[in-house]
Amino acid sequence: MLPILYQDEYIIVIDKPSGLLVHRSMIDKHETRFALQLVRDQIGQYVYPVHRLDKPTSGVLVMALSAEIAAKLTEQFSEKTIQKKYIALVRGYTPESDCIDYPLKEMLDKMTDKKAQQDKLAQPAVTEYKTLWQGELPIAVGRYATSRYSLLSLMPQTGRKHQLRRHMKHIFHPIVGDTTHGDGKHNTMFREQFNLERLLLVAKEMTFEHPVLLKKLTIKASLSPEFTEILTAINCPVADIID
Repeated sequence: MLPILYQDEYIIVIDKPSGLLVHRSMIDKHETRFALQLVRDQIGQYVYPVHRLDKPTSGVLVMALSAEIAAKLTEQFSEKTIQKKYIALVRGYTPESDCIDYPLKEMLDKMTDKKAQQDKLAQPAVTEYKTLWQGELPIAVGRYATSRYSLLSLMPQTGRKHQLRRHMKHIFHPIVGDTTHGDGKHNTMFREQFNLERLLLVAKEMTFEHPVLLKKLTIKASLSPEFTEILTAINCPVADIID
């Protein structure tokens, strides 16, 4: 059973676990479990996707219960009126706060995007962040005797594919557990020392206008037990800095 964060006759919001695809994809043809199908079977009703989360990212996932409501919610995402907050553990010490304004080229898949324009210009991409905590581990990774990490609150202002992961790589503070855009040495250390098997990125909070009730909804997801265990293991006072 997937955790339901909010449900009424128009929408349903779940806390998607890491490693679960939102829907079928040619990129992961071997997968047999998808959030859309699991929610449909769980509530006995067809559901419509209005946005997506990367497979390794956990957290707030909104679905509509009709095509009409899906269209209204999708419009909010397109008009960038939805506020999103993510939590991530990254390598190194970051500034107290910053805004990453770095255009990103569209990521095309060889199988599914063969007919897409291959030479598109980079699209605007903006991510704001705040540093919540910083800590150092007495574990050597590479040439340094210790390893430094920061816990961030990330607020994407645009919605490009893998935006947060690519932006953090761009500023040399990759997200721990990111096997595509991350640092392999630090990922290996976390896997060996803390049994980490996931990306440490969570869609923690989303605020949007209910498409029918016309009131603001703020939905919050859990940090997930595995993420919380990692933070506790590296002495990050998670309960004091994340609600």
